[in-house]
Amino acid sequence: MIDGNASPRPSLNALRAFEATARLRSMTAAANEISVTHGAISRHIRSLEELFGVVLLTRGPHTTDPTPEGARLAERLSVAFDMIQASIDQLKPGPLTLSCSASIMMYWLLPRMARFHEQHPDIELQFNMNYGQIDIVRDKVGIAIRNTMLEPPPDVVVREMTVESIGPVCSPEYMRAARIRKPKDLEHVRRLATKTRLNAWTEWAVAAGHDARDLHELKAHDRFEHFYLLIQAAACGLGVAAVPRMLVLDDLRSGKLVAPFGFVPGPHKLALWLAPHVIPRPDTQALTKWLTAELRDTEGER
Repeated sequence: MIDGNASPRPSLNALRAFEATARLRSMTAAANEISVTHGAISRHIRSLEELFGVVLLTRGPHTTDPTPEGARLAERLSVAFDMIQASIDQLKPGPLTLSCSASIMMYWLLPRMARFHEQHPDIELQFNMNYGQIDIVRDKVGIAIRNTMLEPPPDVVVREMTVESIGPVCSPEYMRAARIRKPKDLEHVRRLATKTRLNAWTEWAVAAGHDARDLHELKAHDRFEHFYLLIQAAACGLGVAAVPRMLVLDDLRSGKLVAPFGFVPGPHKLALWLAPHVIPRPDTQALTKWLTAELRDTEGER
């Protein structure tokens, strides 16, 4: 029986279009995410506004922002769509996805992945190269390697692994040319850093027991977008970089880089972010166990 007094229900496609637009602050970005046209997004949102009798979005020249009513609706829709996706993933799980930065992927994970595949030849993995915030459901990430300087999302299980060791590195030729013999000499070198870790030099100085004021705060002269660019710049003799030890192990062993003053435990830890709905899976448990052992072995080396 059809209830003639029932309110008309909004289209699920329209709700999806609105949620994506409110979250991304852009109809174009929303259209790209859900693979429809910009015009379809606009029509969907207009139909919702006509149905509800309220304005959900304010259209600006560069951004599309939700109104207070739209923000409340979008927040609840995001939760609902995440629950739907999590239910689907539990019913029909795909390959486990591991998220980490491109630098960790290049310098730490890939050189070790053969060992994991030897131990677990039947486990299929996918990779998500990202070091910022993630939506574990929308991005379909099961495990993420992160630094504790980042705030984890509320819906993940956090397992801290080990303290991250940090220290200055450079090419052997640069060390000789700059006559780097004691920490005070770092005042007169070209210091390099990444834009994601601008205070790395001060963090190292404090962790190593040096008075940062005596070292003039050790501010960086050149800044790079990613650690892999920073490390390459140091290896090419462009200056001295303050980096996590785990990213330069192979370059230190090969002699491509040197660490004049070694490494010290820094103020941050390495951690795993786990999606709750994949924790019971055997492949998640196997990868978590392997990553835990590898991270602790890495930082246990001296």
